[in-house]
Amino acid sequence: MAEQHTAEARRRRTHQVFDRLTAALITHDMAAFADEWAPDGSMEFPFAPPGWPTVSGKDAVREYLARFPDNVDIRGVRHQTRHDTGDPDTIIVEWGVTGVATSTGNPYDIDYVAIVTVGDQGITVYRDYWNPLAAAAAMGGLEDAVSAFDHGRSS
Repeated sequence: MAEQHTAEARRRRTHQVFDRLTAALITHDMAAFADEWAPDGSMEFPFAPPGWPTVSGKDAVREYLARFPDNVDIRGVRHQTRHDTGDPDTIIVEWGVTGVATSTGNPYDIDYVAIVTVGDQGITVYRDYWNPLAAAAAMGGLEDAVSAFDHGRSS
């Protein structure tokens, strides 16, 4: 019974972390967003353009996200569906955001699938599956989208 309670507490923690991520994104508080990472946690982009590396470590995540609101003004979450997994530390989230690409004024309405694993110190792995072509359309082209997020990345 204690193991089930522990698993339930871990699952609740994972959902609470994602709740805080969503709130930070909407309020453009990228420091709070990055605060959810474990010191050695990573942010991975499996569908990103070639050469786009994994962002490794809380400080690198903080640097990577620091200017996100300068490039994209997220104004809301259009939808969000969470799926629990067999691992209480991992959830799969299908979600879509709406906003504006600040450089073009174009709508930024993009769907994501995120696989998020949370440990005792925060997010250990955040796999962000997004459509780089949709981001490119909003931001004026693929090169513009890549250059908007070219700072703070590490391999």
